[in-house]
Amino acid sequence: KSTRELSSGDGPWRLVDEIHREKLDVLLEEYGLSDTMSEGAKQHLNRAWHRLDGWPDSTSGLRRLKSKFIIATASNGNLALLVNMAKHADLPWDAVMSPDVYGAYKPSPKVYQNASKLLGLNTNQVMMVAAHTGDLEASAREGLATAFVYRPLERGADNPVEMPDTTAFDISATDFNDLADQLGCD
Repeated sequence: KSTRELSSGDGPWRLVDEIHREKLDVLLEEYGLSDTMSEGAKQHLNRAWHRLDGWPDSTSGLRRLKSKFIIATASNGNLALLVNMAKHADLPWDAVMSPDVYGAYKPSPKVYQNASKLLGLNTNQVMMVAAHTGDLEASAREGLATAFVYRPLERGADNPVEMPDTTAFDISATDFNDLADQLGCD
């Protein structure tokens, strides 16, 4: 089941690591590779999400934003995944908001409402920053400000993302440093 299906209440709650493993096992079987890998190798491959590198501007841009604002991630990744990724990629979050904390996956309204509440803020005091327009549209419906960050290589060099219409969002930026500039961060 996808996180969208689980967020709608369709099926028992599961961590995204479990969903990834289920999909990995299906793909390995489909391509006849299931018996070619040890269980340890499968676990290591499944945890690749825990070892993702950040975008080149991530650490510097986030540090600049952090000098003026609380910065937190609101992701569909589970807490361990997000903490490991932050450590690996040097992402200086003030807080890590994960579905296992508030019991819902994006784009459920619970995500945006609970993330704001956990930070002691009203939704109108929070800005969702994302490269995914669906995240921004869902957060805007809950009263959050929105900032689109264009990541043309989000799906890889062979499948570049076209610049979407960003007129519905409060800010459009080329990267986190551009966003920091627009928000008046040092």
